[in-house]
Amino acid sequence: MMRLQKFLSAAGVCSRRKGEELIARGDVRVNGAVVTTPGTQVDAAKDTVAVRGRVVRIKEETVYLALHKPVNVESSCRKRHDPIVLDFIDLPQRLYPVGRLDKDSEGLILLTNDGRIHHLLSHPSFEHEKEYRVTVKNTLSDEDLRAMAAGMTLPEFVTRPCIVTRLDRNAFTIILKEGKNRQIRRMVEARGNTVVTLKRIRIAHIRLGTLKPGRWRHLTETEIKKLGIHSGS
Repeated sequence: MMRLQKFLSAAGVCSRRKGEELIARGDVRVNGAVVTTPGTQVDAAKDTVAVRGRVVRIKEETVYLALHKPVNVESSCRKRHDPIVLDFIDLPQRLYPVGRLDKDSEGLILLTNDGRIHHLLSHPSFEHEKEYRVTVKNTLSDEDLRAMAAGMTLPEFVTRPCIVTRLDRNAFTIILKEGKNRQIRRMVEARGNTVVTLKRIRIAHIRLGTLKPGRWRHLTETEIKKLGIHSGS
């Protein structure tokens, strides 16, 4: 909430003092009703403010974040019973996660108020890589890794060829250019094994790095530019 004259100033209409004059003259409406009292509180996210019939808004800063989603957190905006990714963000902007990450998985997820990035990172035609580090219950054979890398025909879908690299007897990294529902877990299950931990460590050129679970950071200018967009636009 903010004073109406402060809203007019933040929206670039005029100075606060000039805003007080506009309000006193009856030139300002809030949600269709004329407001003549300076100091009236308005909610920039909910209220519609018009000056002489023209709706004015505060231009919201464009934000791009990288969050390390912990296990047992939903990558959703809707609060049900479990924590959601937005619970970890203490910014005023209304943000949305880009893509999804299973509740029982952890790792990198991006959040933004820029709708363009959803198309840039989510649409299959752009083929952005997503890299995961996976540990499984039983020892992995070389044939298991080759089968996953070659692409698999599963009951739910057919996976595309991908890059799979062994880390040790029970762990590997996998780089996908697709993101079907619980894809890696289903691939592992098809080989008679079970995923123990699954962490996304990279989306395109953006890396999780040393970011701790539940912590977030702003993307760097370089990271934003490599996405083909410009911050603050």
